[in-house]
Amino acid sequence: MSALARRSLGMPTSSMMACITTTTEALQAAAAAAASQTVTASPGLGKAPLFKEFSVYRWNPDGDDKPKYATYKVDINNCGPMMLDVLFKIKDEQDQTLAFRRSCREGICGSCAMNLDGQNGLACLCKVNRDPAHVGQVAPLPHMFVVKDLVVDMANFYAQYKSIKPFLQKEKTGDLEHYQSKDSRAKLDGLYECILCACCSTSCPSYWWNSDKYLGPAVLLQAYRWIIDSRDDNTAERMAQLDDAYKLYRCKQIMNCATVCPKGLNPGKAISKIKKSIHAGSPQ
Repeated sequence: MSALARRSLGMPTSSMMACITTTTEALQAAAAAAASQTVTASPGLGKAPLFKEFSVYRWNPDGDDKPKYATYKVDINNCGPMMLDVLFKIKDEQDQTLAFRRSCREGICGSCAMNLDGQNGLACLCKVNRDPAHVGQVAPLPHMFVVKDLVVDMANFYAQYKSIKPFLQKEKTGDLEHYQSKDSRAKLDGLYECILCACCSTSCPSYWWNSDKYLGPAVLLQAYRWIIDSRDDNTAERMAQLDDAYKLYRCKQIMNCATVCPKGLNPGKAISKIKKSIHAGSPQ
């Protein structure tokens, strides 16, 4: 069949086929070159391997073994800079049974809260200590029931949060917005940013010993957030609910809460303001 006939029928001619073949070969050559560069590139940005030991708390409720710390060696030059990256590296390459919570990787959700080198924090925000002689230690949040490995039971914590009714309570509701002045809105700064990671509550000795009765720094900070909100109509009831020897007054101002908060908040200050508000009979 002639080239003219093939073109009239919409069929590729020999010259068109040659062009397609040449283009395909060029693309394949480019892909091969890129692949070879990817393979030859150093995984750690050209850095030599730097292995560091990490001691990670392990416990499986379905097994017979007692809780223990397992040691893993990780090349921190071929890993992300945060402790969460290390845990992913261990789970992906060494032990897929390792259990831990994580979600946003940006310090917003609070899921990866745990005890890192002896201090509560978020694994996604805690940088790896690059000293190879230092053994990194990872444990679940202290004084919490462990579900598995680094996963703790947050049921009691969330039940306490629910008890303060963390939502706007209005005597009358309508279709209009609830007005709030700029000054009143500014009073919520340093309160609404709490992500309920429980780092502060699980670092508080009073919460360790009385977690069944004492609400803890995180929940009390959230309680004050609604007490001070000018749009809420149940302020008096909120303060009356907290006026209890255990719910509120187990706070001894140790201030571990402010030290470990990954958002830089000060729950101890909020608790003091709740006490002052109850004494004065109005939000302070």
